[in-house]
Formats: sequence, C-alpha cells, structure tokens
Amino acid sequence: MKCNQPVRPLSLCRNISWSVLGNTIHSACQWGILVVLAKCGTATMVGQFAFGLAITAPVYMFSNLQLRVVQATDARNEYAFGHYLGLRLLTVAASLLVLGFMSKTGGYSSGEIRVILWIALAKGFESFSDIVFGLWQNHERMNRVAISLLIKGPLSLLAVLWVLWITGSAAAVAAALAFTGIAVLLFYDLPGASRFAGIRPLFDRRVLRCLVAVSLPLGVVMMLISLNTNIPRYFIEHLLGAEQLGYFAALTYIMVAGAVIVDALERSAGPRLAKYYADGYLKKFRLLLLQLVLTGFLLGLAGLGTVFLFGAEILTFLYQPDYAAYTRLFALIMVAAGLRYMASFFGCGLTAARCFRIQPLLHILIILVNIPACAVLIPAKGLEGAALVLIATAAIQFLGGCLINCLLLKRRSQKLEGRTLEG
Repeated sequence: MKCNQPVRPLSLCRNISWSVLGNTIHSACQWGILVVLAKCGTATMVGQFAFGLAITAPVYMFSNLQLRVVQATDARNEYAFGHYLGLRLLTVAASLLVLGFMSKTGGYSSGEIRVILWIALAKGFESFSDIVFGLWQNHERMNRVAISLLIKGPLSLLAVLWVLWITGSAAAVAAALAFTGIAVLLFYDLPGASRFAGIRPLFDRRVLRCLVAVSLPLGVVMMLISLNTNIPRYFIEHLLGAEQLGYFAALTYIMVAGAVIVDALERSAGPRLAKYYADGYLKKFRLLLLQLVLTGFLLGLAGLGTVFLFGAEILTFLYQPDYAAYTRLFALIMVAAGLRYMASFFGCGLTAARCFRIQPLLHILIILVNIPACAVLIPAKGLEGAALVLIATAAIQFLGGCLINCLLLKRRSQKLEGRTLEG
C-alpha cells in the first residue's frame, strides 16, 4: 500500500548517525559470528564458512546489479520501487540456480555443498532486504535501515550461538542465518516499505530492460570487486588448505571495523553527492568527496597504529592464542584496508555521478594483476604473499579512482561553462 503523505527526509547528520549505529552493531554481530566459530570451533570450520561466502559473493554481487545504489541515487525518480523489486526477484532466482549448479558440479564435499547452498539462500533474503533499504535510502530515512540491521544483527548472532552449541556444524550456522534473514524481511522490512511505496513487483519488460542497461555495468563492477577480494582466498584454499584460509579470513574480517564507517558514510552521503553533481554544484561535490577520502585515510592510519601497539593482544582476545602468531600479516592487511577505504570513497563519487561504464575497466585491470600476483606470491610467501596482493590491488583501485574522478569533474565543469556561455 502506498502512503498518501510524503515522508520527510532526515538531515544528513542524523542519517549518518543512524547509519553508523546500525552498520556498527550489525557488523559487530557479523564479526561476532566469526569469533564464535573461531572460539567454539576450529580454524578449519572458519575456513569452510569463509569459502562458502567466497563462492556465493561474486554471483550475488553481479546479480544484485547494485540496484540499491541506483535506486538511492535516482534523484529524478525514473523508476518505480516495483520495478526494482521485480528485477530483484528475477535476479535472486537466477543466482540460486547458478549456485545450485556450481555446488553440484564443482567437486566440493557434501559438507561444503550444504554450507554453500544455505549461504546462497541467506544471501537471497538479504538481497530483498537490500532493495527495501534502497527505497528508504532514496527518501533519506536511514533510521529505518538502521532499525532493520539492529534487529537482524543480534538475532543472527543469538541464532548462531544456539545452533553451534547444539550441532557444531558450519552448515547449521549458515542455515540459522537464512532463517533470521527471512524473518526480518517478512516482519519488518516489507511492512515498513509499504509506507513509502507499493510493494507489488512490476515486470514491464521495456522498463526492466532499461533498468538492466543502466545497472549492468555496476553489477559487473561489484562482481569484479568481489572476485578481486576472493581470488586470494581461492588460491589459499587450493594451495594451503581450509585451515590457513580460516586464519586469513579471520584477520581480513577485522577490516570490517573501518568498512562499517565507510559504508555508513557512503550510504548517507551518496544521495547528497548525486544531487550536487546533477545540479552542477561541483565545488560542493569535490569538497564532500575529499572529506570522505580523508576520513578513509584517517581510519586506515588509526587501524595500522592500533595493530602496531596491540596487534597480538587483539588477536588473542578476539580469537585464540594461536592467531597471535600472525601479527605481521595483520599489519599488512591494515595497510591494504586503508587504501581500500579511500578507494571505496572514490568509487562512491563515480557512482553518484552515474559514471557506471568505465568502472568495470578499472577492475578488470585489477584482476589482470591479481591472478598472476597470487600465483607467484602465495606459493612463495604464503599468507603474507596474499596480503601483499591485497595491498597492490587496493593501491591500483585507489589511484585509478582518483584519476577518473578528476577527469570526470574536469569534463563536467567544461560542459557547464559551455552552457553558461551559450546562455
């Protein structure tokens, strides 16, 4: 049911505050799930769970087509919410079919197959919630997104604790995530969405084709980003085994601490950046983007300093004493994290400017570096080699994003000056 009265947006400050709160608690709970697996299970169990995520992530990153971002930055309201929801229904169904086929033909063990399939289902429900978040984000009501995350995060963690205590199975943990995901979707997200728009899916072929044409480059970009993140994990699992992947996954997940703030700032500032660019306020666009990138630098610097001072103690406290042997690896991962935070903000600027088509080219370049670097460095240097690959690929993403943003703003400025002279 559509609401009859317009919903007032929150201020940018309040949106950021709500977004930071929701994402912090939710990501802390996601991190808590990994901590529970590490403390109550084994590094091998962590590795199996991480491998399931690594298999499913690129598929969903592509099929989701970044519709949430496209919707949130749709300042002209070119598409109805029903169109976004209809397309998401089709892409989730396709993702489940693809992952089902991959799990059956990939030569995985029965335990790995169960983990992959349950995570695939959980990701499907998460994708539907994501499209609702795009609706709320477009209306600049990040409080509703935050409340959904504040419900789902603790609920998921409690479910995982209970299931792991009873079964001791990574597949059961993945199943618990699927059930909590559908519960929050049905009892909070969809009812809340109905206050802002009709929640009936629309399947107008012409409109969906146009929407796919707009969003496909972003889907490709997100798939390439996910592949770049997970390619080292594929090499580690194949060359070093699930246990080593467990250690690597546990350490890299600590990057999420800064990524939570980065994501919250992007979600909140993205619509504002889009409006600045669309309305020709390039100085405001540039200033806000630089503030975001500086925040990413400071987050990375703070993380690296913390690792140098308390790295071993943090790993022992969060996981188990044997993880403290990987403190040097931890420091290298934090260097990559800082570069990635800054690069992510440059990507946000490109997306806000609706510069979609050039982004896949940058990430294809990164993949062309990633694969041979993994093939050389991981056999030679083990997990530290994988961390060096993360640093190299993040640096390329940062420098490329910076250059493209500069060229984009220069071209936009020249275009606006031309219009002024003509007027």
